[in-house]
Amino acid sequence: MRNWRIERRSAPPPGEWTGNLHPVLQRIYAARGVASPHDVEHRLARLVSPRQLGGLDTACERLERALREGERIVVVGDFDADGATGTAVAVRGLRLLGATDVDYQVPNRFTHGYGLSPALVDELLPRKPDLIVTVDNGVAAHAGVAAANALGIAVVVTDHHLPGDSLPDAAAIVNPNLPGDAFPSKALAGVGVVFYVLLALRARLRANGWFVQRAEPDLSTLLDLVALGTVADLVPLDYNNRVLVDAGLRRIRARQACAGVLALIESSKRAAESLCANDLGFALGPRINAAGRMDDMRLGIECLLCDEPRRARELADRLSAINAERRDLQAQMVEQGEATVASYLARYGADTLPIGVVLYEPDWHVGIVGLVASKLKERLHRPVIACAPGDDDGEEIKASGRSIAGFHLRDALAEVDVTTPGLITRFGGHAMAAGLTLPASRLAEFAAAFDAVARRRLDPALLDPVLQTDGCLAAHEYDLELARQLRFAGPWGQAFPEPLFDDEFRVLDWKLMGQTHLRLTLQHAQRREPLDAVMFGGYAGQPPPARLRAAFELSIDDWNGREKLRLLVRHWEALT
Repeated sequence: MRNWRIERRSAPPPGEWTGNLHPVLQRIYAARGVASPHDVEHRLARLVSPRQLGGLDTACERLERALREGERIVVVGDFDADGATGTAVAVRGLRLLGATDVDYQVPNRFTHGYGLSPALVDELLPRKPDLIVTVDNGVAAHAGVAAANALGIAVVVTDHHLPGDSLPDAAAIVNPNLPGDAFPSKALAGVGVVFYVLLALRARLRANGWFVQRAEPDLSTLLDLVALGTVADLVPLDYNNRVLVDAGLRRIRARQACAGVLALIESSKRAAESLCANDLGFALGPRINAAGRMDDMRLGIECLLCDEPRRARELADRLSAINAERRDLQAQMVEQGEATVASYLARYGADTLPIGVVLYEPDWHVGIVGLVASKLKERLHRPVIACAPGDDDGEEIKASGRSIAGFHLRDALAEVDVTTPGLITRFGGHAMAAGLTLPASRLAEFAAAFDAVARRRLDPALLDPVLQTDGCLAAHEYDLELARQLRFAGPWGQAFPEPLFDDEFRVLDWKLMGQTHLRLTLQHAQRREPLDAVMFGGYAGQPPPARLRAAFELSIDDWNGREKLRLLVRHWEALT
């Protein structure tokens, strides 16, 4: 297991700021490439124009026809939080725009697999759809689109995943990551893409007189869902995504979110008024994802489509219960994975550990392997693919991988596919996460091929994990008001990391919380008063050192409604 090294993030001098922005925040923004107040003004008017997104004219023309002719539209989503929120946005948005017959379907992870498949198209036949709209999938659905076309069902694809060498024969494809697409923000999540489709469709309908006899809807009412899906999908929070997420968070804090989102907040014991992006990613998102991982994502989508608060809370509590089951199962699987790695290291030595790690257990749950890969990637700091049986007869394996910075996981799988045709049945994903299916009989061959690609592509220096911080705080900056400003700034997330500081402390006292968490009392050399701190998962059988260098977040403990400053320790290094 790799030990993280604390390193301070380099930052240019802060730009010329007006107003009362705290100097620490100015420094943090500068380190993330934000040089002026203009770059932290998250006004919706500054979103990239939908006119720059390719494929929208064709897609909106087909959607307008469906609305005017009263066609039956079925939205086909995905079984993760991005797909669920995107499905809810599509269904709600099309209904707001005047569609009279809109339904949805989401593939079951265990019976259909990913995306629009011929089997899923067959299941839709009793509904007699005229148009299928995919959300967060479809760019690789050649067979599914062909099956729909053969039955006279048009398909409009909205997706953000990287395309393969060819595209399906859909009526329209909207995806900012298609080759040659001029849209400047390639980081849109699936929910963001379909939101842009709705914006463009509304503009087209307005120009064509659709709203003369009906009210024009306010699509900003969907932004709570857009924010949730964007953060939960771990897409980079570039400026455009930060505008979307910030607008959604402002609606949530004003309690203007849909009943399902508010119910999820209550079920996760959060407060809507103080919600931040971190809560979307670590409290709400996992509850939605748990439905697709452990059961059926329809439960999550029904929660997000529900407008009756009591029913929404019932659904949210069911999602919380499923998520608790998911956590327990994940912990068991991660423990198995760690034991396998430890046994390998004890037998063969650390120098022989593959650069690209592939793990398989016959009793692993296919819906949880991505989370296992994520946890082990953090422990090992190298790409990890976790595998589980994909069918009952043991002939297929389904796998999910997570990567580290500097190693494009989907491109690596594409190289394996090219160099060893037939080794991978199908695959897809992004730079940091991907999924794949392969024959069980060729697992060892795949593991060797993946490791070989990782050794060719990955700079060995990137295997040394570095925890970047924003430097130290002056004694007077350990302040509750600064912690409040940091909480509501950002929004923080992927590629726009939450502020993390480091400094040296003496440990005055420590206590165990549960079995693995620590409550600490720390003394800073320049402060008279000690500081409260916690470290979740920080206890590994040994007491903390008497002196340490800690990487920490400046956070707020609001237990029982009383706010006080607390350091959230992410990592420490012992000092002599």
